[in-house]
Amino acid sequence: MKRDILLKPISQVPIFKVTGLFIIACLMVALLSLATDFSPITTAHAETVAAADAAHDSGHQEAVLDLSTAAPKLKREDYPSVGVSSRGLVWIVAQLHLFFAAFVLAVPLFVLVIEWVGMKTKDARYDDMAHEFMKISMTAYSITALLGGLLAFSLFLLYPQVMGYMMRVFDSQVLVYALLFFFESAFLYIYYYSWYALRYGNAKWLHLTIGLGLNVVGSTLLVIANAWATFMMAPSGVDIATGAVTGNIWEIIKGPLWNPVNLHRFIANIAFGGAIVGAYAAFKFLSARTQEMRAHYDWMGYTANFIAILAFLPLPFAGYWLMAEIYAYSQQMGITAMGGILAWLFIVQAVLIGTILLAGNYYLWSGMSRTEGSKRYAWLIKYIAMVLVACFLVWVTPHTLILSANEIKQLGGSHHHLLGPLGIMPAKNIAVNLMLIFTFLSFQLYRRADKVATVSYAPALNALMVAIYVVAIANVIFAGVYYGYFTNTVYKVGSSVMQVVSTLIVIIAGVTIDAFLFKDAKKLPSIWGQVTNRSQYALFALPIAFTWLMALMGYVRSSVRTHWHVYTVMKDNSPDNYVPAIGYAGNMMTIATIIFLIMVLFIFWIASLADTKQANPEEAQS
Repeated sequence: MKRDILLKPISQVPIFKVTGLFIIACLMVALLSLATDFSPITTAHAETVAAADAAHDSGHQEAVLDLSTAAPKLKREDYPSVGVSSRGLVWIVAQLHLFFAAFVLAVPLFVLVIEWVGMKTKDARYDDMAHEFMKISMTAYSITALLGGLLAFSLFLLYPQVMGYMMRVFDSQVLVYALLFFFESAFLYIYYYSWYALRYGNAKWLHLTIGLGLNVVGSTLLVIANAWATFMMAPSGVDIATGAVTGNIWEIIKGPLWNPVNLHRFIANIAFGGAIVGAYAAFKFLSARTQEMRAHYDWMGYTANFIAILAFLPLPFAGYWLMAEIYAYSQQMGITAMGGILAWLFIVQAVLIGTILLAGNYYLWSGMSRTEGSKRYAWLIKYIAMVLVACFLVWVTPHTLILSANEIKQLGGSHHHLLGPLGIMPAKNIAVNLMLIFTFLSFQLYRRADKVATVSYAPALNALMVAIYVVAIANVIFAGVYYGYFTNTVYKVGSSVMQVVSTLIVIIAGVTIDAFLFKDAKKLPSIWGQVTNRSQYALFALPIAFTWLMALMGYVRSSVRTHWHVYTVMKDNSPDNYVPAIGYAGNMMTIATIIFLIMVLFIFWIASLADTKQANPEEAQS
């Protein structure tokens, strides 16, 4: 390994040059999703219900619908019992499968970009890092396939009628899904094992094409699986009264929640995958025995953290769009999620997201110690930390407390007279947007730490950047306070859009301005591998929080259906036809998270074992 990595300036790492491309890609995905045929969701749902009622009233339901595809009316005895909770068993297996599926679908996405950067810069270190990332995912892919088979077996064994109905609805698409697994396996193994056989010249383009094919197939698998999940939440293309199929397969797939879930999971998978490989880099950094190895895995961890944080920044906005579409489809589902039994879970969500942002910021601040130039910005860190902590405390403040009668009497009501206003969404919207803005500020300072601008218009661009920050922060606070507390609900919802736009403008403007500001900038030397071990613990915190957060939101997404297998179409009459208590759900999510993390550590060990070579004792004696 070359020693020049020890003095490689951070600004010369070309991964920063694709920052704009990543953000543009995310925006393009969002615009394409919005551009698809979205008539008013509530109207479409109402028209479907009205059509079903009209068919019933006219007495021609059998002539209109193919009742062979209708949803069965299940009874308690239609659910096989294996002596343990069927829902609990499927819950754990499904959650583990989704964890690994998210990881193995995400890694090839950013590996392809890293490999392309290595080819364009002719820097073999990028190519080697991309190959090492893929090595981790190979073992994970095998585990994903095993868990997928176990999940399918469990579902067909424990919920045969439900799965039979889903098979009738999606028909031949199920076979397409299975066929895509064969294509993905073929692309994956060819992509990995041909890495060094197709490394230079035109052969490298062939290898990149294979990687592109792998990502296309993997993304297709993702959106097909999302169609099944969103159909159970917001069914389309079927008769509401009977569940019989009324539309073609595209009408069934393209439900009102399909595009929001596609975007949300796509971005979340990339952030999750970046966090996992970042933990691998931290694992290798802490066990490294040479300075060269510490430098290499420090650089790898920095790249992984870059991917995770970059993907995470737009994730709350994708989640906001998803919840808005859930409300539009069914206000009852939205109230169940945000104002009913599940509302307290969003306080837990705030704790986990706050953990991710604080850990990510701490890693950035620690990473600034690699270069002497960071001293220019060190004074800002304490103020950023104060804002992050204050916003975090606002975000976790509940609106309604669970109190005894005596506590309510002492408090003077169920809401604290000072903290009560911080428990509603306007305050939390302010908090989350400010946390994202100041996290990007940390990211921007980190990028600037090893550069000195040489262009003549540097003062003007810096002043413009400061003005954008000030205006955006003022707009976020003003919109949240004025429209959130002094206007009706319609304006409260609209104000959140203003806040989102302000945050996105800061991110896009920051990337654009820095591109012009640091053109032909003076580079300051940076020393890789000299960061503290504490910074690596932050990389471990990210996947733990991400994993628990994914389990939490999966529980919320599934529970909004309450006592329905397919919402308003197929009722759940099993022994588990109720929303699990929060305490029980927390235990299940924790069990799934711990099992997954243990399996991830096993994968790290396997990857390290492949690089371990035993010394020949006969050669040692000679």
